[in-house]
Amino acid sequence: MPAQYPFCAVVGAGDMTLALTLVAIDPLIGGVLIRGEKGTAKTTTVRGLAEVLPAVRVYAGDRFSIDPDDPSAVCPDGPFDVPTPVVERPVRLVELPVGAGDDRVTGSLKLDAALRDGVVAFEPGLLARAHRGLLYVDEVNLLPDHLVDLLLDAAATGRVSVERDGVSVEHASRFVLIGTMNPEEGELRPQLLDRFGLTVEVAAPRDPVLRVQAVRRRLAFDADPEGFATRWAGEQEALRTRLAAARRSLAGVVLDDETLTRIAELCAAFDVDGLRADLVTARAAAAHAAWRGRTRVTLEDIRIAARLALPHRRRRNPFDEPGLDQDRLDDLLGHNDPDPGPDGPGGGLPDDTGHDGSAGDVPGSPGESPPVPEPERQAATSMASAGEPARARLLVVKGTGDGQAGRRSRARTPQGRVAGQRRRTSGDGRLHLPGTITAAAPHQHSRGGLTGGRGLALVPGDLRRAETVGRESNLVLLCVDASGSMAARRRMEQVKTAVLSLLLDAYRRRDKVALVTFRRHTAEVVLPPTGSVDVASRRLADLPAGGRTPLAEGLERSGEVLRREALRDPSRRPLLVVVTDGRATSGPDPLGRAHRAAAALATSGVQVVVVDCETGRFRLGLAARLATHLRAEHVPLGEVTADGLTGVVRTATAPRAGVA
Repeated sequence: MPAQYPFCAVVGAGDMTLALTLVAIDPLIGGVLIRGEKGTAKTTTVRGLAEVLPAVRVYAGDRFSIDPDDPSAVCPDGPFDVPTPVVERPVRLVELPVGAGDDRVTGSLKLDAALRDGVVAFEPGLLARAHRGLLYVDEVNLLPDHLVDLLLDAAATGRVSVERDGVSVEHASRFVLIGTMNPEEGELRPQLLDRFGLTVEVAAPRDPVLRVQAVRRRLAFDADPEGFATRWAGEQEALRTRLAAARRSLAGVVLDDETLTRIAELCAAFDVDGLRADLVTARAAAAHAAWRGRTRVTLEDIRIAARLALPHRRRRNPFDEPGLDQDRLDDLLGHNDPDPGPDGPGGGLPDDTGHDGSAGDVPGSPGESPPVPEPERQAATSMASAGEPARARLLVVKGTGDGQAGRRSRARTPQGRVAGQRRRTSGDGRLHLPGTITAAAPHQHSRGGLTGGRGLALVPGDLRRAETVGRESNLVLLCVDASGSMAARRRMEQVKTAVLSLLLDAYRRRDKVALVTFRRHTAEVVLPPTGSVDVASRRLADLPAGGRTPLAEGLERSGEVLRREALRDPSRRPLLVVVTDGRATSGPDPLGRAHRAAAALATSGVQVVVVDCETGRFRLGLAARLATHLRAEHVPLGEVTADGLTGVVRTATAPRAGVA
């Protein structure tokens, strides 16, 4: 097995290593969600954690890893006789791939035994393997909904039940759930978010000294992994010993009524939902006290636990910034000096402050708008704010797609209503047992099957997979007119409100979004395709309006974005929403160029909705003409958030879009 990067050698991890340490001390805290930009050692740190955890005792040959010291533990492989040897093995770090199927996660019928011997046998899945260990999901925010449902069920009950294909199995599955994600690629479902006990935000250190230190260590590890691990063996063993001692002393940490009352007051003050926040904060505070070698929980323990346990449970709207008001936390707890307590060894071990000097935006970071040159600033005639988003009408792509599971358009998905069957290739989807038997039945006489005690004789060509129909997510590309004709403050406010409502709808339906704007003489990709509607909403808030209307450029740039994204993600069907009044005033023959660009988009098969922003008593109807050239549905701005209406984008073969 190749050497893992030592947990204690990670530089500038701050809250990340601290949170992982706390769940290692008390797994009942419930796991850690690590949010941060790419390249911040999230995966490296998580994989290193397993190396410092104490070994677990299991029965030899037990595929479900039950605890031999727990008399109530029941195992599908059991019961085990007294002579069954008990062995120690390292804690497992089980990685759940985002694209895994249900059978791989929960387990399934063992096909070779069923088809060869006629025996119904169960093949355990990843949730069985993760029992009493770590379950790690990289890019957890991209996990399909059907896998999220499986995780939620296992996390809530601590058990997995499989009732499928003649298999009826139930087994324990208690694990520490660790997820990493880049917020710019999309948010996490609230139900799954609540199942993470702690959450941390990580960023690369801004201090050049720390950055150099991190690079040097990584280069040394890549050059000689075994030698690097050997050099850190002493620190790793010290950390392992300290973790084991903290685990043993955890039961002796006192959580008195005064401490629990203080935690309850904190949770109530931050308006968190439910009582899970109180329980997790109390457990994390006790684990931190044990880590620091104390037997009583102090205010500093509560402060650190609240900083990790409450930010993702604070009640907020979808587009509100996550996080916790540190000043308010200090005011509620009082400004006591932290108890220094015994420190752990250095070399990147968890720092109780959680700060590594990397917080805050720097010029050019994703959270900061670039400086606007003086001439551009003067030309911007409007910076209207959006109103409160409302429920948007459902816009769907007609037909049946094959994209990732979501909540917008009809598609063939791993979960859903069984609508048919087709030939199954190796590992391709869920087995359709009736279809497989039907395909094999006419050939049993020639194959000698079902005679002389032999079971059903199958060949690979007999296997059928179930065709299930559900909903998929789409790419919603918003092409927004930000020219002078839109610059009236009231109109731009309406436009931003409508677009924000569409973004909120995309958030709920698990779509990817992109934002293109056009004004003056050009079009700009304000936001490339991403799963983070939060980022899109921030770009929208900073959108100025003014200047001429380069409508053709906006349509052409949108087409370029869609073509590039089709190469990256060909299964995700796009939906282009053009928000404009239909005017075109930039360059020679602006309206003719715009209509030719629209016709080119229509012939390419792109499916479009035109949101008509024209207002007032006298209207030119230019947006409706544009919709005709695009073969798109024409939706007045005021009807974007009309409840009960459903818009459907027809395929390119249809002359006009209609209403479902």
